[in-house]
Amino acid sequence: MSGRTDSGRRTLTAEPNDVDDVDDVDDVDDPVQDARRARWTATGTGALLSLAGLAASLMRLTGSAPVIVPAAYAFGAAVCAFAAVLGARGRTRRALWLLIAGVAIMALGDQFD
Repeated sequence: MSGRTDSGRRTLTAEPNDVDDVDDVDDVDDPVQDARRARWTATGTGALLSLAGLAASLMRLTGSAPVIVPAAYAFGAAVCAFAAVLGARGRTRRALWLLIAGVAIMALGDQFD
């Protein structure tokens, strides 16, 4: 079949060279892409939270806060940094729980201020 009718219109069948761009495969859920995105998210979030915890620890250390406050911020930042390392290695579920624990430790230290 040539793909043309008598009126010059195209039929529903397409020749191999007439195939439109079928590069819209991005809609398919790719587990490898999802895992890569989860690793990057865990790593980036852990790094950001650890930097924020260290900055808060240094700010509280120079102030008149009790010693437990900057120590809690520093320990929470260390937990978040460890979570970033685990996230980079693909242990995203453990990294998520450690990120939650690290932020909770920092929030607990803030309560002593």
